[in-house]
Amino acid sequence: MAKPLALDFDPIARADELWTRHWGTVPAMAAITSIMRAHQILLSRVDAVLKPYGLTFARYEALVLLTFSRTGELSLSKIGERLMVHPTSVTNTVDRLERAGLVARRPNPLDGRGVLAAITDRGREVVEGATRELMAMDFGLEEYGADRCREVFELLRPLRVAAGDFTEASGEGPARAEA
Repeated sequence: MAKPLALDFDPIARADELWTRHWGTVPAMAAITSIMRAHQILLSRVDAVLKPYGLTFARYEALVLLTFSRTGELSLSKIGERLMVHPTSVTNTVDRLERAGLVARRPNPLDGRGVLAAITDRGREVVEGATRELMAMDFGLEEYGADRCREVFELLRPLRVAAGDFTEASGEGPARAEA
């Protein structure tokens, strides 16, 4: 867990004040700094839960993705596409999951050169246990309720669309996306 800073002032608000004095008002600076600090805090909280399972958040996401797939297996390229990560990162993630006995590789019968990653029974046990714990602590967002979490999702969605993560589809929301 991240060590609390325990400052008697908000360092991001202070930076925003100083920024404004030097360069003018730029709310985006305070916003990005807050987002980056939130990322650090959340990653620390989630990592504390996942570490006893031998997982990082990237490995956890891969196991969840395999759990959500119809057959419990996906090609490495599909995993990279869905998790929005570079193929090298997928290979590294699957290597580590395989060494831990949480996934197994097998040849893709539809592509002679391709490889599928398949979640093992042990992988299913681990992802279920980790998910129970993450849900119990609201994925580190316990200070927010369900409505505020939906607001955060919606606030960040235009950034993801603009980055080309996906095209806007009518009616698609966080609960409707399928692996």
